[in-house]
Amino acid sequence: MTTETAALREKVSPRRRRFFSRQDKITLGFFIGIPTFLHLALVWLPAIGTILLSFTYWTGIRVEDIKFAGVANYENIFFNTPIFWDALRVNVVWILWFFFIATPLGVLLAYQIDREIRGHKFYQSAYFLPVVLSLAVTGIIWNFLLRPDGFVNGLLGLPISEAVSFFGDDRYNIWVIMIMASWRHIGYIMLLYLAGLKAIDASLREAATIDGATEWQTFRKVVFPAMRPVNIIVIVITIIESLRAFDMVYIIYGGRGGLPILGVLVFENIAGEGASMKGAAYAVILFVLSIVPIITYLQQQFREDVS
Repeated sequence: MTTETAALREKVSPRRRRFFSRQDKITLGFFIGIPTFLHLALVWLPAIGTILLSFTYWTGIRVEDIKFAGVANYENIFFNTPIFWDALRVNVVWILWFFFIATPLGVLLAYQIDREIRGHKFYQSAYFLPVVLSLAVTGIIWNFLLRPDGFVNGLLGLPISEAVSFFGDDRYNIWVIMIMASWRHIGYIMLLYLAGLKAIDASLREAATIDGATEWQTFRKVVFPAMRPVNIIVIVITIIESLRAFDMVYIIYGGRGGLPILGVLVFENIAGEGASMKGAAYAVILFVLSIVPIITYLQQQFREDVS
């Protein structure tokens, strides 16, 4: 009986393969090996190379010309480059703006759209449009609106000689550029948060309503804690987007100064002062400023999960 049962099982269930075939190994090699190689070649190797070059003097032409500089590039930045502190101040203002204005607006918009207020489909499309537009198109649109002979000054009825210089006046340019960047950031945060809100169990809100909680109390004590994974993603994206800001400023000013931010300093010094590798040092500083608060925040969150 035992022999017949074993034979029957052999016929019913196919024999399992214990090893990968050659074709399986080739397929796995393509799907795992190639992305890993590209990630190492295009991300990690340039990053490590940038860190090493920040401690050198090099013209960027011949490897034989590389000379060890120690921390001279960093000393030059911290003690002899006042524009670095101006750029750092602008980036700090930028991150505060995103944290307390742009990101909350994106969350609020996502919450209102999730409630399906009147015209919610229009608002969703209108605020998501900047996310799908290229940065070049976005810069062209804002430049058309705010240049001296643009739409806004024309709407104000001001001649070119008396027009408001939104990009050239230090009283306005930082706020104008941040509003431009927020136009895109709000739509991105809205999309992330809206996806998270759709995944929340509706019974949680119903239970809070039955218990007599107001809408604000329901959001603060029920919805917001349930959105914790999305909140972590939003905070990390906000930090990264604030500190690596470069595209909008470059589109408007073309890398010729204008609004000093760390991303522009990296570009200007890599292209214009390659002999000192000062741009590489700027890139390392920007990387440290970006990664340290993110790691600190994630460690705190993971520690709370464990406890």
